[in-house]
Amino acid sequence: MLAKIKRFLIGRPLFNDQLSGEKYSVFWGLPILASDAVSSVAYAGEQMLLVLIPVIGLASYGYGIIISACILGLLLILMFSYRQTIDNYPNGGGAYIVAKENLGVLPGVAAGAALAVDYVLTVAVSISSGVEQIASAFPELLPYSVPISVFLALLLMVGNLRGIRESSKIFGLPSYIFIILMVFLLGTGFIKAAVTGPPP
Repeated sequence: MLAKIKRFLIGRPLFNDQLSGEKYSVFWGLPILASDAVSSVAYAGEQMLLVLIPVIGLASYGYGIIISACILGLLLILMFSYRQTIDNYPNGGGAYIVAKENLGVLPGVAAGAALAVDYVLTVAVSISSGVEQIASAFPELLPYSVPISVFLALLLMVGNLRGIRESSKIFGLPSYIFIILMVFLLGTGFIKAAVTGPPP
């Protein structure tokens, strides 16, 4: 019975010669590999202000811009680092492999462990923030925030266990929808500011 449920949820196991078909294209790979940065855009600003406002009040809005600029600089460094990694490891190389070959085993293990912790925290914070935003639009869902969060975490787990190719399409589409809506939101804001001026 459990074997049937497992087969239904995550599919049939793949042989080594079938793994080559699990690679994803650039179009579907981009939202998967950039999901950490994309999810941070969704809630990072709000969470930053929630911490700063009780401490320094309205001045936190000025510091928020400075902190955002620092984060943007960090993302640029990260982008160049990824580019160097792709050039030097064309057949693939994660944080563990790159750190191990250049710095040694211990830094490699530390990089791999840090990446695992980062994934866990990203899932936890992203899901809780997303459910909080949904509950703010539909207050009747607020008492069910924890069950909804657990369900979404299980959904992410099952999606990833089904394989790279399938999960890239399942999780890539919401990422592209979010990016399109974010561009639309920014464009609308800039147009309104140019036509009617900034709000008071």
